[in-house]
Amino acid sequence: MKQYVVDAFTDKIFSGNPAAVCVLDNFPSEEIMQSIAAENNLSETAFVVKENDRYHIRWFTPKSEIDFCGHATLATAFVLFNFYEQDTDTLNFYSQISEFTVHKSEELIRMEFPAYKLEHVEITDTMIEALGTIPLAAYKDRDILFILRDEDEVRDLQPDMELIAKLDGACVAVTAKGTEYDCVSRVFVPKYGINEDPVTGSTHCMIAPCWCKRLNKSNITAFQASSRTGVLYCECVGDKVIISGKAVLFSINDIVGL
Repeated sequence: MKQYVVDAFTDKIFSGNPAAVCVLDNFPSEEIMQSIAAENNLSETAFVVKENDRYHIRWFTPKSEIDFCGHATLATAFVLFNFYEQDTDTLNFYSQISEFTVHKSEELIRMEFPAYKLEHVEITDTMIEALGTIPLAAYKDRDILFILRDEDEVRDLQPDMELIAKLDGACVAVTAKGTEYDCVSRVFVPKYGINEDPVTGSTHCMIAPCWCKRLNKSNITAFQASSRTGVLYCECVGDKVIISGKAVLFSINDIVGL
């Protein structure tokens, strides 16, 4: 089984968010896919199978299968465009919860995803204790998003991961208006064994609509301030978010012994 490791939302290795990608004729058992993801110990491993004119994609963290992952989708599209589908600039995917399209445009890969809703929720003492600060506002859909006062507070935040894991939402994100970028964010996923995700495409389906609304813009440039950092170019169009980014190949290897 051939496996590609791609750094997503960056144009240089050792930054962005690394994801492993396995392009297959058929999916192996869930046990094998989960074991591969655990062995890789990356935030996500993507498995993809072509079915007629579209690709069925599945994503696994080291702990479990998840229903959506933006950066591993970007990594998968990069692999397909460069090694399997060189004659097209459009790929159609489906997962267990949605269908979406990915386009190649010069140096960027553009992914069209459904936008998350911005349901305002009350800030609780548990949230404040988990974050170690009092957020200005909180919103929830699949993930929970906290608005902080400024970029420095986002960068300096030291949340309690045990308490973060107990909050509602798959991912817990903090964000503030940026200086060089429209917004600066960080994303924590201890519930799935990832204390801090380097760059999170899926959560920007919530972050982007938030800042497009707050800034009265349809296009924003978002920066994720993890130790590896990453840049996402986001456009809000109706009930969709178009998230674009760059990617770079880190390695190609063979999984043997299966």
